[in-house]
Amino acid sequence: MPTTPDFDRMLRGAALRVTRPRLAVLVAVHESPHADTDSIIGAVRESLGEVSHQAVYDVLRVLTGAGLVRRIQPSGSVARYESRVGDNHHHVVCRSCGVIADVDCAVDTTPCLSASNDHGFVIDEAEVIYWGVCPDCSTTHSSTL
Repeated sequence: MPTTPDFDRMLRGAALRVTRPRLAVLVAVHESPHADTDSIIGAVRESLGEVSHQAVYDVLRVLTGAGLVRRIQPSGSVARYESRVGDNHHHVVCRSCGVIADVDCAVDTTPCLSASNDHGFVIDEAEVIYWGVCPDCSTTHSSTL
């Protein structure tokens, strides 16, 4: 995981002021990929003490807008945040427990960006979500049969 000076550089590189809440949110997202907002708020409060929900939401919005974190929201799920940005990876979601994992593109670097009909759009991102049952839930389910 990046160190505090790395996070400072990340913020400055995105033309953002380095603040304790921004650093705490960046650390929380890096430590817990695919964390929901409540989990991030909990981690930030452990680090800084009292901080408002709105402050964390505001920081997440700013960091997402600056491209330092990515917001994903699989169908039926709350928003999640991850630090893996700048590539066009996808996700696999467990239908049972909701755990999320990263999945690299299956072929080449970004074949999913070549739509069969782009309707004149300049495509720069594709969201592919695979759904299934994770190994833990699959084992639990098969052992209860």
